[in-house]
Amino acid sequence: MNHLMIDLETMGNKPTAPIITIGAVFFEPSTGELGPEYYAVADLESSMVFNAVADPSTILWWLKQSAEARAAITSDNRVHITNAIGGLVRLIDDHCVPDSLQVWGNGATFDNVILRATFERHGFHCPWQFWNDRDVRTMVALGRAVGFNPRYEIPFEGDLHNALADARHQAKYVSAIWQRLIPATSQ
Repeated sequence: MNHLMIDLETMGNKPTAPIITIGAVFFEPSTGELGPEYYAVADLESSMVFNAVADPSTILWWLKQSAEARAAITSDNRVHITNAIGGLVRLIDDHCVPDSLQVWGNGATFDNVILRATFERHGFHCPWQFWNDRDVRTMVALGRAVGFNPRYEIPFEGDLHNALADARHQAKYVSAIWQRLIPATSQ
């Protein structure tokens, strides 16, 4: 599989946002098959070094989320941000050829951009090529353009704003749209 869906939970919405959780799942959009996955809760303090900047409105937004969502980001299983992104790199290294990796994020300027900036701030080489960034929101817009919006039709499994549950859900509805747009005979 060379498609990886990533979802981040952060304390901001700019490239400098500190990451608090990373969820990732390999998937095959032509079949909807989900593959190896990764989840890490990053320690906020470690995510704030090297000029990461939290956004007050995002912090207030988190305070309004469910107890489950808030508990997940304050888990005792938090790891240093370098361990969190290092684990993601290991997942990628173990399960695909990085040059062919296509990384999906929810928004052209959110997940992939924040993760790439975090890699750079912490001295990591980003393990995929910038031209292989893929955008979930663009795929959803294409689906809507042909009268198909499975995002809310596919049951959500897990807790909202859990990065891994969100990544799985996004992979499922991107795959459903992909299959509607690209007939199986042409794949």
